[in-house]
Amino acid sequence: MEIHETHEMVHHAAHGGGHGGGHDEPGLNHRNKRIAILISAIACLLAIIEIGGKSAQNTALTSYIEASNLWAFYQAKTIRMTLTKTSAEMMETIKPLELPPEQATMWLKQIDTLRATAKRYDSEPETSEGRKELMARAKQSELKHTQALHAYHLYEYAAAAMQIGIVLASASAATSVLVLSYLAGGLALLGSAIAGVAWLAPAALHF
Repeated sequence: MEIHETHEMVHHAAHGGGHGGGHDEPGLNHRNKRIAILISAIACLLAIIEIGGKSAQNTALTSYIEASNLWAFYQAKTIRMTLTKTSAEMMETIKPLELPPEQATMWLKQIDTLRATAKRYDSEPETSEGRKELMARAKQSELKHTQALHAYHLYEYAAAAMQIGIVLASASAATSVLVLSYLAGGLALLGSAIAGVAWLAPAALHF
């Protein structure tokens, strides 16, 4: 809902919801002003909720890209590790039976180097870029993506409740049906509760 639309609703409610200015009763005018305050409060909450929803949407997108990149890196490490292991096994298999001691030592050293490299590809805690570390980081990014996506959807439902609440409050001012303003307040409370869940525990609710 656009800001100028909300402003028009507040102005409309504060001035009697379409009733003629000379026919306003003090009680009716007071009630419409209270409804205008209600609309303003819901609009403020709606703005905050929409900011939260946009932030959650950005987090979900960023986490998805990060997870994709980490899995691609993981696949590259897996290929390198496999090739390195295969090279070490081939060198061990085709090792000549008779080699001068110096060459035999170099041959075995090369095999050990390849095996150490393959081991480093599999796990490298120092840089967090081994296969095991990359897998853990990718899963963490996927979890962050899922939670942010849940939060975004909850913020969307909360924003919808707020928008309907604003419309009902405006209708209450225009028609003098007081129950509509109570429904608007109830929807505002419901939207606030859903937004709170989206902020604190987005995985707690699934729609």
